[in-house]
Amino acid sequence: MKVHFIDVGQGDSILIQTPNDKSILIDGGPPKSGKKVVRYLKKQNIHSLNLVIATHPDMDHIGGLPSVMKEIEVEKIMDSGKIHITKAYARYLSQIKKQHIPTKIASENEKIMIDPLIDITILNAYSKGKNNNESSLALKITYDEIDFLLMGDIEKEQEKKIMDKYELDAEILKVAHHGSKTSSSYEFFKEVKPEIAMITYSKNNHYGHPVDRVIDTIFKVNAQIYSTAVFGNVVVYTSGDDYFIMPEKSPLQGMYKKTS
Repeated sequence: MKVHFIDVGQGDSILIQTPNDKSILIDGGPPKSGKKVVRYLKKQNIHSLNLVIATHPDMDHIGGLPSVMKEIEVEKIMDSGKIHITKAYARYLSQIKKQHIPTKIASENEKIMIDPLIDITILNAYSKGKNNNESSLALKITYDEIDFLLMGDIEKEQEKKIMDKYELDAEILKVAHHGSKTSSSYEFFKEVKPEIAMITYSKNNHYGHPVDRVIDTIFKVNAQIYSTAVFGNVVVYTSGDDYFIMPEKSPLQGMYKKTS
């Protein structure tokens, strides 16, 4: 299995290529990164996607998806169900309608049946009263002995609820909300015990992501940090028994090269 953390600047876009050659795209980054995601997919020889997952309607997650839908065939979309009154969200819905793409609203604890060799469980989903980030779809993906936790933009309260309900040990953790202060409690990290903490953000962001407390928390649990800001596109390859990581850039290249 390959899990690609695509460098879309300040935002999320994750491509999963399953052992049985199924392709899943989770989010599409901000609007200006849509074409970059399309180029990246085509470079991987992907011209159709079995599933697109829109974790929540924030612009830095769904903004690039209309560009993807225009150029890549999408079989099905799984959406959080959270409505958001913005131009980016309207463009996303409009393109779904234009392309006649079947769309399903995700439910917590739902299994995504796409490849019998991998187990995908939705750990968090939208419910009434939640804001966009609290509604973010969070996923646990298991391939034999290797686990990924992809936390979208969930906040500390959702982390606590997930801790109470699920087995969370995972080798690779996509840190919630780009390393924001709203997420990533020490208790959560201690429960997950990640070996790799993946942070998706732009060096030039105006939010202060990632905050020092989150970096300190990652160090406390002895996880290794990879980020799209420093390493560019990062690909995790796993046989189900072990994994290795292929970053696009070396740390020195990433530190001194400007990113979007």
